[in-house]
Amino acid sequence: MFSKVGQDAIKKGLDNIIKLCTALGDPHLTFPSVHIAGTNGKGSTSHMIAGALQHAGYRTGLYTSPHLVDIRERVRIDGIPVSEDFVIDFVEKTQALWDEVQPSYFELNVAMAFAAFAAAKVDVAVIETGLGGRLDSTNIITPVLSVITQIGLDHTQILGDTLELIAKEKAGIIKEKVPVVIGETQPETEQVFFLSAHSKQTTVLYADSIWDMVKVKQDADFQYYKAIHKGEQKMYDLKTDLLGTFQSANIKTVLAACAVLEQQGWNLSTAGVIESLQQVKATTGLRGRWERIEGSPAIILDVAHNPDGMQYLAANLAALRETYPTDTVSRLHIICGFVRDKDIDKALALLPADARYYFTQAHVPRAMPAQELQEAALRQMRTGEAYPTVKEALAAARNVAVPEDIILVTGSFFIVGEAIAVLEDKVFL
Repeated sequence: MFSKVGQDAIKKGLDNIIKLCTALGDPHLTFPSVHIAGTNGKGSTSHMIAGALQHAGYRTGLYTSPHLVDIRERVRIDGIPVSEDFVIDFVEKTQALWDEVQPSYFELNVAMAFAAFAAAKVDVAVIETGLGGRLDSTNIITPVLSVITQIGLDHTQILGDTLELIAKEKAGIIKEKVPVVIGETQPETEQVFFLSAHSKQTTVLYADSIWDMVKVKQDADFQYYKAIHKGEQKMYDLKTDLLGTFQSANIKTVLAACAVLEQQGWNLSTAGVIESLQQVKATTGLRGRWERIEGSPAIILDVAHNPDGMQYLAANLAALRETYPTDTVSRLHIICGFVRDKDIDKALALLPADARYYFTQAHVPRAMPAQELQEAALRQMRTGEAYPTVKEALAAARNVAVPEDIILVTGSFFIVGEAIAVLEDKVFL
């Protein structure tokens, strides 16, 4: 598993997924799809587009990765994870192929998603890439629309160490005469996407050139915006149950993507899409994106795990702390853990120096040991104690924090997933 051991688990190329899907009767050819890649924001964007399609009445499949607690989170139909019986049945049906094909864990999950969507006869499926795009196992589909969210420096040892190189891998999802929506204009990637789209005889649209978002206010449950269509000079009132400043960029991407789908004949009016954004979490099951769990004290879960993600996270923290009284030094408690292949020094430097830290590690081989993370943090003038498990770190923070404080859990999907399991007494699957 790449999730556990890193790049050694990757099976490069599409041969394995093609063999698996051929044996299953090519389920990915039985439904239209929207394909989504990007460094940051692709998970939220995938869920929002799926939510808009569900709201419009379409039976919608959604494939995302990784999961937080239960493997079935990766494969949803109208927001509901596939059943345990379906997973068991899929394993039993395909196990005879494993010795011959030697598939990766990710390839099996992708094949399972395609099989589930075909069996459920979905009207459409939203498919999120796992890593990169060009050689990602999901890239055997020919979607009706390709979407690429923000590009940042992550998985550089696999995808390349510049934004241009990473963009080339993400651009691999662009297909012949299939329109593509780019979430964010970045000078380093603009030419890459333009040339790729030109070579595939298709159009490329930049969401941030079409939409502006102005935040009006935020409460415990919603963010409120004015969404402005630049070309039409129209303004819409919009609210979303997804919190965090980074969602404004994702919403632009969703609005632009759904407009293209509407032009293709899908029943996705701007008013309907905006209405769907009020209940993304309930509709699709999205978790871990600036998710606030009320209590004394409140706990915020966020899966930010690279410098770009941490930059957005830091902006959210700054906005939150503006609501605090003057003395805020002891009010923020950060439980964090990272995997080894991230730019940890840069990520830590973006977090507040005056927070109280609880360094920990997830139960995966890639995890940086808590004591090593503690030492790395000290170089960035971030101090705190090390805890061998997320459960112990959570207990320590909750023991010290007063009801008015905030506890933030961040650094990786694995840390947040283990925190959810502890908080909700769940078992990992």
